[in-house]
Amino acid sequence: MSGMKKSIVWFLLLTLWVYALPGGIAQLVNTSGIPKKDISIYIKEAGNSNRVVASLNANTPRTPASVIKVLSIYAAVLKLGFNYRWPTQFYTAGRIASGVLRGDLIVKGFGDPTLSDKDLPGLVAQIKAKGIRKITGNIVIDRSYFNVGTKNNSGFDRHTYSPYNAMPDAMMFNERISTICVTPRQNSVTKQIPDGSYRLVNNLKPVNKPCRGRYSWPSFKIDKSQAIPTVLLRGPISKKCGTRKLCQVITKPYKTFYYALKDALQKGGVAVNGGFRINKVPANAKVLFTHYSKPLEKIVSKTAKKSNNLYARHLMLYLGAQMYGAPSTLKKGRSAVEYILKSRGALRGGTLHVDNGCGLSRTSKITAKLLADVLDHAYSKYGRRWMNILSIAGVDGTIKRRFRGTVVRNRAWMKTGTLKRVKNIGGYVKSRNGRLYTVVILVNSKAGNWKASQLQNNIIKWMVGYKGVGRISFTQKILSGPLSTEEKNAEKESTSSQYYIQTASFMQKPSDTYFEKIRQRKLPYTMEITDKYKVFVGPYGTEENARKALKTVRKYIEKGAFIVKNMTDKGLSDRIFY
Repeated sequence: MSGMKKSIVWFLLLTLWVYALPGGIAQLVNTSGIPKKDISIYIKEAGNSNRVVASLNANTPRTPASVIKVLSIYAAVLKLGFNYRWPTQFYTAGRIASGVLRGDLIVKGFGDPTLSDKDLPGLVAQIKAKGIRKITGNIVIDRSYFNVGTKNNSGFDRHTYSPYNAMPDAMMFNERISTICVTPRQNSVTKQIPDGSYRLVNNLKPVNKPCRGRYSWPSFKIDKSQAIPTVLLRGPISKKCGTRKLCQVITKPYKTFYYALKDALQKGGVAVNGGFRINKVPANAKVLFTHYSKPLEKIVSKTAKKSNNLYARHLMLYLGAQMYGAPSTLKKGRSAVEYILKSRGALRGGTLHVDNGCGLSRTSKITAKLLADVLDHAYSKYGRRWMNILSIAGVDGTIKRRFRGTVVRNRAWMKTGTLKRVKNIGGYVKSRNGRLYTVVILVNSKAGNWKASQLQNNIIKWMVGYKGVGRISFTQKILSGPLSTEEKNAEKESTSSQYYIQTASFMQKPSDTYFEKIRQRKLPYTMEITDKYKVFVGPYGTEENARKALKTVRKYIEKGAFIVKNMTDKGLSDRIFY
């Protein structure tokens, strides 16, 4: 290579209204009981509009919880399309003659998270349609498409066996959930589907007590000290209770699939002589048929509305394999989500760490502005079809009850996210006057999730009645070489700035020549439109930095420029003249 430095183009994205709240929202924030530093808000007209209604700590990194699913979901839609169907392939290794498969039946999973016992009749019918009535070999499972280990649960919290902690697998079945049916009146404990991969021990004691409190639900313990896990049910339970279903993460999904498929085949008239094996599809295997899931649109809708962690994990991993080849890993999945969103223009910069794609993480990070950018891009591209993937206020999903009987019902489409000390929401709100707004409210605070939820509810209700149009916010792209020290400082200040330089106020929109003078000096700028057109340079985090920039502005752009502090919805206050 020559001694010349390779030219690098950096985009310095500086957006105004880092702290700008309408009076109504400011009052709600001030009376919420939550420190302002713990709250991030970004609200604007939905889509390509640059009218910003409210912004507070919009570029501050936050723990996203489940709102991060929006990124995994949207990346999957962009890459695969709404109508894409997840495959599961069936192969034979052997010869089929006179109804007998002399060899193995091989099943390769590609991570379809929806495959369940409801699909078994169709799978058996397709196997029989190939003329197979007997399998002399084994049922072989290929789960190599994902490289995710063999952990059953994430261990994120103490609810070890809860379905939301289920870990992904390329050969997923019944979402890794084992369902145990308990009928106290008959002192009966059974598995909902045949599954020899775990044992049941019934030590329950049916009692003549009302079906409430400690008598209303069976207690259990899972012993994994042996090769085959044992579920021990114990303690008293009321005989007056109806059938109870325990849905827990107990065993491996590929083992459950094997036992369920073998049982369904035998009941359907297909004998299976062999047993269970884990192996990759051999080179000499032939495709028997491919089973396809329901369309991706239904899968991502359940991911969003029900906040299904397992589905979101699988979406990210599948994208990793599609983009960078199998086996997929967390690293490939993260890279795929970010690359897809960036390459399509949905990510414009800002702190982001996707982690596992579902939000069950303390290391995931996102900003309110970044999430709003993705939501805006999705709405601009897909409109209502995308919006309806999210939970609809008072109608379905995680906000069905939250907004039932309120003015928000049928006027908000949102994705929620909740962890301890984390309460987030992001999506769209339609006001009474018909305007649609992108709304993101992230709260990471010790003040209490109930306070955060109340603040979010109040802001969303306020937006339903909002009649304004927001302020126009321009984002300037500064094209240069590597960022200078001054530019790096300006980038950092964009999250906490208070000082701006007002260059001038015009009755008519300034000419392009005027803005070109500002751009030539590589200064970030914006324009406020009220009854006049006001142009501002900035923001700057300190008065000292604003003073330095003011010298440049007065020398090359406007002699009468001055510094203003704290831009609010009521206009500019605390003018500082020099």
